[in-house]
Amino acid sequence: MAWFFSDIEPENFFTFDGEQARHISGSLRMKIGEELTICCGKYIYPCTIESIDKTSVTVRVNSRQPCENEPKTAVTLFQAMPKGDKMDFIVQKAVELGVTRIVPFISSRCISRPDEKAIAKKTVRWQKIALQAAQQSRRGIIPTVEAAVSFDKAAEEAARLERSVVFYECGGESVSKIISPEVKETGMFIGSEGGFAPEEIEVLKSKGAGVATLGKRILRAETAPLAALSVIMFITGNLG
Repeated sequence: MAWFFSDIEPENFFTFDGEQARHISGSLRMKIGEELTICCGKYIYPCTIESIDKTSVTVRVNSRQPCENEPKTAVTLFQAMPKGDKMDFIVQKAVELGVTRIVPFISSRCISRPDEKAIAKKTVRWQKIALQAAQQSRRGIIPTVEAAVSFDKAAEEAARLERSVVFYECGGESVSKIISPEVKETGMFIGSEGGFAPEEIEVLKSKGAGVATLGKRILRAETAPLAALSVIMFITGNLG
């Protein structure tokens, strides 16, 4: 069933317009009588299409149900900027796996160093990818993708979270020794293709981050965040 987000909780009827209406009528080619779901965070609303054209789609709201699709642990992914379009893939899959927030950052070993104008353009694209992935995976929220920050700013933000962990290619502890099943809020740091400089690891440690390993194999920049996020979701009971 098609999944759409709204900031307004629908009552008996709800009307889509603009891009959402065009998506329903054009891309999805839905018709009168077909069903879709509106998600408003805590609740979902199964609906039936009453009328449809290229600019407007009106649905009848059939019921209201609790949304139980969100992980009970809020995870912020601090991702060092990778090369090329790898971030597109990371954003899409991280949203599917349950990430709450994505903060790209520039580390000392990042090859990709876009300027402010390029970052702004990329951020808009990444947020659109996050929306599409949230709809596809039936999330209860649309995770936010923020504009890229410096490494120091990312480290400061992570220090304010309940727990944080950096995945280091040179080794560390098992994730289960750093993240407990009860944790409600955690940040995770993933490096770029060149990994982390030793001094960056020391900065993160000084701010309370645990240093973890994903095993003896070296994972690609686009593989590591997904493996790490899957491990955290499993440990906290949000996967399987």
